[in-house]
Amino acid sequence: MQFLDVKTDYAFKKVFASPQSKELLISFLNSLIYSQSSQYISDLTIVDPYTIPMLKGVKDSYVDVKAVLNDNSLVIIEMQVLNHQGFEKRVLYNAAKNYSIQLKKSEDYHLLNPVIALNIVDFIMFNETDVVSHFKLLEKEKFIHYSDDIELIFVELPKFSKTLNELESIEEQWIFFLKNAGQLNNIPKKLDNCVQEALQVVNEANMTEEELETQHKRKEFIYIQKSAIELATEKGIKVGFEKGKLKGKLEGKLEGKLEGKLEGKLEGKLEMAQMMKKNGETADKISLYTGLSVAEIEQLTV
Repeated sequence: MQFLDVKTDYAFKKVFASPQSKELLISFLNSLIYSQSSQYISDLTIVDPYTIPMLKGVKDSYVDVKAVLNDNSLVIIEMQVLNHQGFEKRVLYNAAKNYSIQLKKSEDYHLLNPVIALNIVDFIMFNETDVVSHFKLLEKEKFIHYSDDIELIFVELPKFSKTLNELESIEEQWIFFLKNAGQLNNIPKKLDNCVQEALQVVNEANMTEEELETQHKRKEFIYIQKSAIELATEKGIKVGFEKGKLKGKLEGKLEGKLEGKLEGKLEGKLEMAQMMKKNGETADKISLYTGLSVAEIEQLTV
């Protein structure tokens, strides 16, 4: 068996945003959003269910799925495979935008429903957090909740290193699925039924040639984008290194000249002070002419 890499939009939306995806999405969201809570999702509506199109142009390196929960909260699920400048701000902007556009003109603010932005990323964002991190509005000294209306959740796939036999929870099983589906060659029986069903959805044996070609194009696009970023980063580091070397040489030369001048001036002052002291001039007068302290002058031998 071979399975699609679910980090592409084709496979991700086929699993979580198809008309028949409700039960899989409920399991997935309960495991990641409410794993540490007694609250749970009993029903949801997928916003604009995904019908898989053939790609005429490929331009995005991320994919999002939206669902309205049974308590009217809106969940925005985004899979982001490439890091880029401003990504953190875009996440916050999208959450705030989806929060604010709920109200029509003259409607009351109490009608606003919570927005949860669940971001699955294929790169490291925060060095000091676990695989899954939750962000809310809190008072910074006593951590009092201001509001739960906007919540940001990040799942950093590179931080997840558990093997199949080490999985302990449904949350870990879903993260394992997201990271490793494309590398499996069978459907492990120890996985939860929903995760097994998700693997059946992305089983290449159930795909047409057209669907497999679409997936191939998406993976190729992401690979090209990632390679371009790595190349640009490598070139930037090299240019920065060369500039640093040049700057170091120039600063070294300048520092050497400056030190030489200062040492030369001091030598001249000392010679002048010795000559004046030999001729019987007072220490105060020598100090006035050379800038040396009286104590320095008294230590001079003639």
